[in-house]
Amino acid sequence: MLGSGLMGAGLACHFANTGLEVLLLDILPPDMPEAQAKNPLLRNSIAQKGLENAIKAKPASLYDLDFARRITVGNLEDDLPKLAGCDWILEAVIERLDIKKQLFEKVERHRKPGTLISSNTSGIPIGMMAEGRSEDFRRHFCGTHFFNPPRYLRLLEVIPTAATDPEVTAFFMDYGSRHLGKQTVLCKDTPAFIANRIGLFALGNALELAPQLGLGIEAVDRLTGPAIGRPKTGTFRLVDLVGLDTAVKVIQDVKANCPSDAAIQQLSLPGYLMHLVEKKFYGNKTGQGFYKKTDQKDEQGKNIIQAFDLATLEYGPSQRVKLPSLDLAKQIDDPRKRIKALFQAEDKGGEFVRRSFLSLFSYASNRIPEISAELFRIDDALRAGFAWDFGPFEYWDIIGVQKGVEGAEAQGDAVAPWVKDMLSKGHRSFYKREKGRLLFYDIPSGSYLPVSSAEGFILLDNYRDQTPVHTTSETTLHDIGDGVLCLEFTSKMNAIGEGILQGIQDAIKIAEEGQWKGLVIGNNAPNFTVGANLMMVAMMAYQQEYDELNMAVNLFQQTVMRCRYSSVPVVAATQGYVFGGGCEMVMHCDAAVCAAESYIGLVEVGSGSIPGGGGTKGFALRLSDSFFDGDVQIPSLVEKFRVIATAQVSTSAYEAFKYGYLQPKKDMVEINTPRNIARAKEKVLELALGYTQPIQREDIQVLGRGGLGALYIAANELYLGRYATEHDIKIAKKVAWVLCGGDLTAPQQVSEQYLLDLEREAFLSLCGEPKSLERMQYILQNGKPLRN
Repeated sequence: MLGSGLMGAGLACHFANTGLEVLLLDILPPDMPEAQAKNPLLRNSIAQKGLENAIKAKPASLYDLDFARRITVGNLEDDLPKLAGCDWILEAVIERLDIKKQLFEKVERHRKPGTLISSNTSGIPIGMMAEGRSEDFRRHFCGTHFFNPPRYLRLLEVIPTAATDPEVTAFFMDYGSRHLGKQTVLCKDTPAFIANRIGLFALGNALELAPQLGLGIEAVDRLTGPAIGRPKTGTFRLVDLVGLDTAVKVIQDVKANCPSDAAIQQLSLPGYLMHLVEKKFYGNKTGQGFYKKTDQKDEQGKNIIQAFDLATLEYGPSQRVKLPSLDLAKQIDDPRKRIKALFQAEDKGGEFVRRSFLSLFSYASNRIPEISAELFRIDDALRAGFAWDFGPFEYWDIIGVQKGVEGAEAQGDAVAPWVKDMLSKGHRSFYKREKGRLLFYDIPSGSYLPVSSAEGFILLDNYRDQTPVHTTSETTLHDIGDGVLCLEFTSKMNAIGEGILQGIQDAIKIAEEGQWKGLVIGNNAPNFTVGANLMMVAMMAYQQEYDELNMAVNLFQQTVMRCRYSSVPVVAATQGYVFGGGCEMVMHCDAAVCAAESYIGLVEVGSGSIPGGGGTKGFALRLSDSFFDGDVQIPSLVEKFRVIATAQVSTSAYEAFKYGYLQPKKDMVEINTPRNIARAKEKVLELALGYTQPIQREDIQVLGRGGLGALYIAANELYLGRYATEHDIKIAKKVAWVLCGGDLTAPQQVSEQYLLDLEREAFLSLCGEPKSLERMQYILQNGKPLRN
């Protein structure tokens, strides 16, 4: 990795995440004291500092801090000979063509023939960087444009030159997807490539529309955020995050490099934007931009945020947005229906959404074939690079292609002729789904072809045209082929309630009684599940309906036990939040295929209870299995206890192995999130060969009073160290009680059902505690735990 700045060091960390050994090089520090000029620590200090910054970054750059050991730092003077031992050389230095070309000239002296080499430039023409290099260099050279932060943004734009070997291009497309977890998008060597070219137009258009419609920055951010399936940053918060000076420079550069792009040339730099830049109010990095964080506090003790008024050019109190269109949007959960409703709204909010979408449709259609020959690559780029839920043509399909054409032309935005040609042939959408496959409209052939970037993935939306095998109020059971079923959760945030539990029971029964090889439990939502339905638990607890609560907890326990002891393999496929009951479910499946970005944890202590759906029992069982002859046992017991009592949540699937939520011989990590269901299906088919139904365990070794004494001491240390409140300790002692098998006079073996009964009793007792009820209420009202 050549360059250890924000991007270079972040990329080094992400390559280390995937198991690669990384050499991270940067320049020598300027003005080195002559007496220390040969000190290797000083000579490598710039690369070392860059790596340290990346390791400390929030959110974390590494899946596991131990992965940093895979990175070696050096400098571009002493260590270029080491490039001879590298398989891929990736450049991420300053965005200056002259500096990049000088560096590549040095690199060529040391790289061995056949070594892959690429640049992470965001806009410099790829072909120009390879000028003057050897034929072998040019054949193995292309652009590989990652987005920042590399771990979290999935886009990798692959930009070959005319001289790039097609096999090299194909390798980067495949390797980026399978091994780096990226949505690889094949781009042409055009200014800003695909994502930034389209995204920049959308941003610039929004900046112009806001004052035209008299909308404040808070309103625009609401209208361009989650309401239309985009990140919370919206428009103006995004510019603050990127930097106003950076945004201006990018717009100016793209305008300079795209003289024949009429739409880009018409974009102006609004006066209010230049006003802020002239005052050096660049956004987050200077403490103020469109938003200004003050030292004043509100009633909750939070810093008061002021908003910039686009008309007066002054800061004022941030205003609560009141638009009928947004009020309507709040009431619609289905994102497609919500977007359509916003587009049709008659207020200023609706007009903003409508005009911005129609301009986007026009612009994107006219960039084909300039920046891409296939429309799906544009959608892939915007979804993966800007975290949009839908790309331009997907938005257009939601609105309706014919309606989009009519609307765009009515406001003076020309639509590309190929769109009208498509409509004239009777095709009414850019995409369609057939037999579990996503198809796109191919312009040259005038027909629909499979979306190549979706091949190898199982996307449940592609099965909507098929009749489900079974449904409940909160689940849909799909036939995903080859004798495998997939159970999809459909409740709000995939919270686990009676509908999901019944769905799991039904799905396993259907699989067992039919000619099915097994079951995948998975979905394509942002989060696998946030855990059990806390509202339902809190309501029963507040109303002291303990018999009903006991039945509900017992149903949960027996459902996860069905996952473990069915006569067909059950495999979980996770991503995002895998909290509480979701973690318990994963622990009981035959295997789990967890996206690297799975955040897994037994979090029940934060809501005033203990893991009551088999999680505490599961840890006791895993602890027992870890014991060996001569084992001291207590340290392992304390370690398991701390994980539950402190509600540890892994920051990645890899870290979940350390906490004991995942097991090495049972579970696996899939770095490319949308591939997890397909991998889980493969695991089901593998397990189905000669699968034998497991038998419930009766041999779980628990430590009884001896273990309880050790854990009570550990709990007291947490309290004395002010890591826990009195109520935390009360909960922790309940955890200890279950892990140790209760008040047994000596270590002995017990059954799973024995521990489940202890677990359920402890859970119910805590639901009667006032402080636990306070915690539940606080989480439901505020979305975060209360420490009382």
